Amino acid sequence: MLVKSMQPETMLVELSVENLGVIGQLSLVLAPGMTALTGETGAGKTLVVTALDLLLGGRAESTMVRHGADEAVVEGRFFHQGEEIVLCRVVPANGRARAYVNGRLASASALATLGSELVDLHGQHAHQSLLKRAHQRAALDSYGKIDLAPLNEARSLLAEVERHRAVLGGDERARAREVELCRYQLQELDEAALEDPSEEEGLKAEEALLSDVSDTRDAARGAAIALGTDGAVGSELAHLMVSLEGRVPLQDQHERLMGLVAELADVSTALRLIAEGIEENPARLVEVRQRRELLLDLRRKYGETLGEVMAFYQELANRLKELEDCDRLGAELDAEHQCLVETLAQAAATVGAARRDAAEGLAEQVTARLRDLAMPRAEVQVTVGDDPGDEVDVLLAANSGAPGLRLDSAASGGELARVMLALRLVISAGPPVLVFDEVDAGIGGQVAQKVGQALLGLTAEHQVLVVTHLPQVAACADNHVSIVKHDDGSTTSVTVELLEGEQRIVELSRMLSGSPDSETARRHASELLGLSKR
Repeated sequence: MLVKSMQPETMLVELSVENLGVIGQLSLVLAPGMTALTGETGAGKTLVVTALDLLLGGRAESTMVRHGADEAVVEGRFFHQGEEIVLCRVVPANGRARAYVNGRLASASALATLGSELVDLHGQHAHQSLLKRAHQRAALDSYGKIDLAPLNEARSLLAEVERHRAVLGGDERARAREVELCRYQLQELDEAALEDPSEEEGLKAEEALLSDVSDTRDAARGAAIALGTDGAVGSELAHLMVSLEGRVPLQDQHERLMGLVAELADVSTALRLIAEGIEENPARLVEVRQRRELLLDLRRKYGETLGEVMAFYQELANRLKELEDCDRLGAELDAEHQCLVETLAQAAATVGAARRDAAEGLAEQVTARLRDLAMPRAEVQVTVGDDPGDEVDVLLAANSGAPGLRLDSAASGGELARVMLALRLVISAGPPVLVFDEVDAGIGGQVAQKVGQALLGLTAEHQVLVVTHLPQVAACADNHVSIVKHDDGSTTSVTVELLEGEQRIVELSRMLSGSPDSETARRHASELLGLSKR
């Protein structure tokens, strides 16, 4: 694990890539702060960004799979608020791509939704959140510190009133029919007089007892006779007791048998009394069975259990009250609706005005940032639609005299990435992991160093990964990773290496002059690294 600064709440910890383009196998362990990815043209730097794009639900094509491999596999391990999240994308050479979240199958859209909360790609990719109007609106609200609470509350209350009106609504005849149905159902339930949700259990037990009265009485009488003095069991025990009497070795058993005979006599008497007290009650049995049938019928109509039937009764009573008082309630809801419409309009006007006030300042600050990022003629405009101004658009005029166009059609990859960088610098909100590709296209010198410093400035709240060919940008990074392609004439492989100390100076020398062994280039690289650190 690379550790050069405190670990943020959310970061990309590790990226694993297999059989993607020229990459056979690559494992990239990442640290907090800013990480620069450098290497020769064609070494596979952009494939790292392509791998992340796949991981975030980007378009998967079989042509991405390394020649001769069955499938390409990309995995990303994130540390997010104390937990690990593992995203995976598998692209087969033949067949449909698969997505996984924490080892469980997921759709590409689910992967994209989760990934967009973690990572934002800036460059020639589709996952640039600030291209979307909703994110541009959120960016403007963040910049202007727009208070949306009154607007959201008014919208929520109005939606609730409109829902209530719809429930209460319907024409007069429809309401009359519903009133009659409610009254009929309430009468049926009133006549049932439900009070105890567990009544059915008691009735079931009582029915079992009443339906078995005759057999129970016969059983008690038969047992009483058998255990009595003249019964089969009683007389046999008496005979045995006499046969043991007076025999000294059997005295203890004789006494025990005497006690047993006395106990059985008591049992016989108790059984006889019980049998004499049992009376059949066919009328009550019929009554219990009819009651059970009624309760079963009510449950078929109004609920799975008696408790649910009783709850339905209360809902029905409330609904009938509403319907019978419909005119009054309707008038009250109409008045409340009108009041909320006015409240919403006022809240919308307040938010719209605040957004329009903030739009000019945001545009000016982003434009000023672009001046430092080698776009001296670029102008950014932020337009806001009618109140409440939900239709927010960030427009870019990349050159003098050019019209302002939406970001997704106005800029090249490098320009777009720099606009995104400028927006991020003005508004730090956004996904915790930011990836920039081609952000330094077409610049150099001091401007490149300013871009590097700007990227480094984002690390206060983000983990930043930047693919760059400029030593000025790479020198600003906290961590420097070199991507190298090896070709032995028969196979091609890619390796990654964390550069530190002299290794980093050698790589910066290569980027400066193409000659990593040049002493002049190394001195320049060392000075550049020292300057960037200062």
